[in-house]
Amino acid sequence: MIARALLTDLPAYHALEEFANQLESTSLEDLFNADSQRAERFTASAAGLQLDYSKHLLSQGALSALLQLAEQAGVSQGIADLFAGAHVNNSEDRPALHTLLRASNGGGQEDRFREVVAARDRMRVIAERLHSGAHTGYSGATITDVINIGIGGSDLGPRLVTQALKPFHGRVQCHYVSNVDPADLQDTLASLDPTSTAFIICSKSFRTEETLANGLAAREWMLNAGAATADLDKHFLAVTTNLRAARDFGISEANCLPMWDWVGGRYSVWSAVGLSCAIAVGWERFSEFLAGAEVMDQHFRHSEASENMPLLMSLLEIWYGNFFGAGNHVVLPYDHSLQRLPDFLQQLTMESNGKRVSTDGQLLDYTTAPVLWGSAGTMGQHSFHQLLHQGTLLCPVDFVLPLNTHTGARQQHRILVANCLAQSRTLMVGRSLEQARRALLKRGLDSEDAAALAPHLVMPGNRPSSIITMESLNPGTLGALLALYEHRTYCSGLLWRINSFDQWGVELGKEISTDILGRLADADGFSNTMDAATERLIRLWQDTAR
Repeated sequence: MIARALLTDLPAYHALEEFANQLESTSLEDLFNADSQRAERFTASAAGLQLDYSKHLLSQGALSALLQLAEQAGVSQGIADLFAGAHVNNSEDRPALHTLLRASNGGGQEDRFREVVAARDRMRVIAERLHSGAHTGYSGATITDVINIGIGGSDLGPRLVTQALKPFHGRVQCHYVSNVDPADLQDTLASLDPTSTAFIICSKSFRTEETLANGLAAREWMLNAGAATADLDKHFLAVTTNLRAARDFGISEANCLPMWDWVGGRYSVWSAVGLSCAIAVGWERFSEFLAGAEVMDQHFRHSEASENMPLLMSLLEIWYGNFFGAGNHVVLPYDHSLQRLPDFLQQLTMESNGKRVSTDGQLLDYTTAPVLWGSAGTMGQHSFHQLLHQGTLLCPVDFVLPLNTHTGARQQHRILVANCLAQSRTLMVGRSLEQARRALLKRGLDSEDAAALAPHLVMPGNRPSSIITMESLNPGTLGALLALYEHRTYCSGLLWRINSFDQWGVELGKEISTDILGRLADADGFSNTMDAATERLIRLWQDTAR
């Protein structure tokens, strides 16, 4: 990898500070009034998606400076490095080749691509057998339910995709268990029949504490129902690199699908980690999901910077986070099927870019990843949208809006679309004190009461938002949407000069958890090594759990 300057050392950074000072007091409405073509100029399209970013505090000059910032940060070289298999994950000395998982050719990575194709073929056979009903359990019953047991990237991506593509589901119901809290698994199993249930244990090491605990409990459930140890292979699959541990569990190598160290968990839904998705929707639809992502990959790799959707979204993230002090980013999917999208993006963006040192270990003196949150519209309108409209925090918003619905309820969907567009416009225009006073007078309040209440109805407006639209939510557009956010995340990492593919911040908590678990199991066998507060809580648990 080429050594690159820190964000604040780039020449365009200081020009952007001046643009930000100018635009902070600029009205979005004035920007629209000054340019009748603004909506068209600030729209990009790719892979069945449209990004309208016209409702942002951007002038053409500021956008040009942001594009210069990307050029000076070496983003184009970083994109080339990603697809070429360079070791962009420098702290672990490995490439990040999640794009290869959905590629239709090797693109210079032929050896790895052959592995991908071989795994894809095995995945297809397993998925088709379960999807079609050809696979039966130990009693001869057809498998009707599949439970994916994983955590983090082995759960969030498959769970999102399966739910988002519910209109395309076949006969098999797919469920997801991730929480080590036994209630998660028990609640899932409560209505299922062991003879017609199969499990996918998703763990690269086959040692992930939470996943293994749930897997062992599922195994016990199956044995208690009358299955023999030899029958487990009919009900358990694994996605792992640890074939020995899987075999000791009772899963044969034939039922194990691979993971690779050049694919991070949060980027792995395109691999065998997505097996549950392929079972739910069938291999043809899953292939369309991969293809949609590949189209976005090609757009990201080859399009001009000024038209590159992931790069433009990344530059907006940099613009607000580093020049306007926005510590939040909100994602609002106006489609119930996408309600898990914010959960997925939380891991993708915050685990990738929640870093405080550069790729060469320098402590950074600027903000990196904002806190990402959100929910499906219109539910958020009746909870946290109050903060978006009248709160003191600057929270840039992404609205995600399929223009058509699978439900057939066109009138109700029209209401949903109207709400989405209204929220975006309201964030922009707000309501002045005088407009609030007049509205109250129309409601019948007298002049004195209207004047007293009006400040409470004022909305400052000028709050930025993007709208990502697609004709409909289908496997292809979903694949493109997730790839869009993956690449946006990578571009932001390049601009901040951080490694978007490691996650050292999750390790220490795991280590300390192991220490505490030993104390909880055998209080006398371990010395008191914790802080006083943790020691008190350990003793409280021991006294209560006896």
